[in-house]
Amino acid sequence: MTNLIDLREYRRRHKNHRIRFDRTELRTLLNVYSLRVARGEWKDYAIDQQGPVAVFSIFRHSYETPVFSVAKRGTGKGVEYLVMSGRRILAKSRNLAEALKIFDKPLHLVPQHA
Repeated sequence: MTNLIDLREYRRRHKNHRIRFDRTELRTLLNVYSLRVARGEWKDYAIDQQGPVAVFSIFRHSYETPVFSVAKRGTGKGVEYLVMSGRRILAKSRNLAEALKIFDKPLHLVPQHA
């Protein structure tokens, strides 16, 4: 049996569960990204929305996994920003600019030992 879903009603009920980067946040992220592109460190980026989390992924090469990811996730008290390298959390803050300060100093990838 087929169930019909009114998309307008569904979107209205689930609107608060979707997290996105707003224009100011995107501008801030792209400013940091463009500085590293100009230095030749980063080459590509992707923006994903995975339910209650929005992710800005940064790539050294288009065909690799992300070198860094900036996630915005909803919490019961607002939003939280995480800067990650793989599964390791490098910075965590309720303010995007504060979380991105980690990129102010030179970052180097450290190989993990198995």
